[in-house]
Amino acid sequence: MSSTTILIFIFVYFGLLLFVSNVISKKGQDNDSFFKANKNSKWYLVAFGMIGTALSGVTFISVPGEVGSPNGEQFKYFQFVLGNAIGFIIIAKVLLPLYYRMNLTSIYSYIEHRMGIRSYKTAASIFLVSRTISSAFRLYLVVIVLQRYVFNDFHIPFPVTVLLALALIFLYTFRSGLKTIIITDTLQTFFLVSSVFITIYFVCDSLNLTVLESVSTIQKSNYSKIFFFDDFFTSKYHFVKQILGGMFVTIAMVGLDQDLMQKNLSCKNIGEAQKNMFTFTGIFVLINIIFLSLGALLYIYAAKNNVQIPLDLATGKPRTDLLFPEIALNHLSIVPAFVFLLGIIAATFATTDSALTALTTSFCVDFLGMDKAENLDNSKNVNIRHWVHFAFSILLFLVIIVLNSFNDASVVALIFRAASYTYGPLLGLYAFGLLQKSRLVNDKLIPIICIISPIFTYFLSENSAQLFGYTFDNELIIINGLFTYIGIYLTSKRTEEKISF
Repeated sequence: MSSTTILIFIFVYFGLLLFVSNVISKKGQDNDSFFKANKNSKWYLVAFGMIGTALSGVTFISVPGEVGSPNGEQFKYFQFVLGNAIGFIIIAKVLLPLYYRMNLTSIYSYIEHRMGIRSYKTAASIFLVSRTISSAFRLYLVVIVLQRYVFNDFHIPFPVTVLLALALIFLYTFRSGLKTIIITDTLQTFFLVSSVFITIYFVCDSLNLTVLESVSTIQKSNYSKIFFFDDFFTSKYHFVKQILGGMFVTIAMVGLDQDLMQKNLSCKNIGEAQKNMFTFTGIFVLINIIFLSLGALLYIYAAKNNVQIPLDLATGKPRTDLLFPEIALNHLSIVPAFVFLLGIIAATFATTDSALTALTTSFCVDFLGMDKAENLDNSKNVNIRHWVHFAFSILLFLVIIVLNSFNDASVVALIFRAASYTYGPLLGLYAFGLLQKSRLVNDKLIPIICIISPIFTYFLSENSAQLFGYTFDNELIIINGLFTYIGIYLTSKRTEEKISF
């Protein structure tokens, strides 16, 4: 597939999304449509569309690549996915009922009612910073693939490629926001899931394997080990660590994140929102097993056809996340190349459009008060919302340019991990609010506690191996939340009257 063909395809794909957006925007462009989709979303559309948002382009290219990583990753990621599934169920049974009972537009409004205005602004700020960095990172990883395999051929600079991607996303989301995304993400998830299945078919065909034979081949390969029970203290991959990490990362980065929760809150009632979450959980687990299986097949294909893992152009080190695009675009026929491109664009747009809408919603509701009834249809506030949406698009662009300037995957990975640290304080805030019904917090100290806790967590992470002989991985977020919880508890005071929130 030539670069020109790929470029034409990208614009045709975008044209489809813009067409859908225009059709939907005719039915409503007010703030109620943008923030909550008029509370009229079909649960099955939300459940399916959330898959594309939850997976992202990082999952699409990185999870298959990590299967054959020199670190011996294999299928260990599935342990984390099982933890995710437990987290999703907890969200459905504990957090969603709370959000619906309080009729929230922004989930951080709960913190305002329970703890105070400074705690509320702190929680919303944590989300804005965290989601901006993580969304920029996700988009960055996908854009460098498109830059390497498409836009370099046209001598288009990297910043222009990023600006183009964000401009396309802005154009089809700024009018109706969530109402548009519920439909476009359903469409994009279909493309994403279909592309994985079709790619597996073509890889199996090139290896002269049937689907059943491929299952047996994967099982017999060196890539399919799922459960790791090595030394608990030193191994990052230990089953218990991965389960706990997956569970609490999901609770914090999904259940306490405006992005995915905003879609859940657009359902008519709590019953439909819970059906959405349970259905989504089942699909999520299944699709991740399929991604891991694809990764094993890609490494089997690479070994058979002497395909080398591509090197990072800046560092010269192997990049496992480039193996999938390398095989799809340079070693298979035009159809799987087309399908891969469809999948990665769908994953990119589905994740970034959702994040951009959530960032706009949080800022407009949490800092500008646009969820008030008198403001939902106010034309002046609709215009302000457009400018906020535009500002966050520019902010994402600037963060991506900064990430690219490092030219070092390890530094970028460190920044991404640092972003996940900030979700720990959210975990501590909500845990305290839900569990301590007889204690009043010191609202003025909450911002300080939420800054200090990640610092303590980072210090512990860097020195735990030397101090305790223990190596942290994803379960570090539990420690982060615990530090926050303890800090709030020590600075709070007991009250005789039980707090209802």
